[in-house]
Amino acid sequence: MQLIDIGVNLSHPTFASSAPAVVERARAAGVVQMVLTGTSLEESEAALKLCRQLDESRLHLFGTAGVHPHDASHWTTDSASQLRGLLAEPEVRAVGECGLDFNRDFSPRPLQERALEEQLQLAVELRLPVFLHERDASDRLLAILRPFRDHLPAAVVHCFTGEKQALYGYLDLDLHVGITGWICDERRGTHLHPLVKDIPTGRLMLESDAPYLLPRTLRPKPKSGQNEPAYLTEVLREVALHRGESEASLAAHTTRCARAFFGLPDLD
Repeated sequence: MQLIDIGVNLSHPTFASSAPAVVERARAAGVVQMVLTGTSLEESEAALKLCRQLDESRLHLFGTAGVHPHDASHWTTDSASQLRGLLAEPEVRAVGECGLDFNRDFSPRPLQERALEEQLQLAVELRLPVFLHERDASDRLLAILRPFRDHLPAAVVHCFTGEKQALYGYLDLDLHVGITGWICDERRGTHLHPLVKDIPTGRLMLESDAPYLLPRTLRPKPKSGQNEPAYLTEVLREVALHRGESEASLAAHTTRCARAFFGLPDLD
């Protein structure tokens, strides 16, 4: 089986000295391609640098470039031009992580919306898919996305943790959905168990969101308590269980979906 992790924060400080080993462990576990998440201009540059350092073949590591809603207050008149330069790099395959976070509100909501809209405009102009973040803001995110949707190649709601109404709203707008180890969390993720079967084949992708969201069903647990892409197999197992699919079938169609969404090379 081949898996693709569509969201890993490999530039996070916890991976500073271990990134090469993390990539090797992922590949040994069958995670053959990864998309490194950019959450700010600086982190997007760092993700791009890691792609080049750790993947000389240019076949296995790719990235996104964008500004997370937590950092939206840092969006300036120069940000769009800086981001445009990053998005021109061949390893960068999507705009994001961008979106809305009305749960923590680390940036004022009007600034979150402004940064999101400008990044959506770039995605339309450059014909790139969008990697979206949303917390407690599904209605507003849908309202902002709707005028752009017909002009966007594709968009994925990364690390979906919402309820049925939000999921159906995203599916009605022809969005993709990313599922993480949140589904493995018996404290807060069980509502996803009946929902994942409603995500159509061709719209579902898997992600670790490492180093966050270590699957709580994983046995044995790593001593570090830190998630990494190699553990995406546990997300695969849990999602397959609740969709009533074999792990092999789920791996095959989510991998096809990710390759098509991000324009990744086929390794077969």
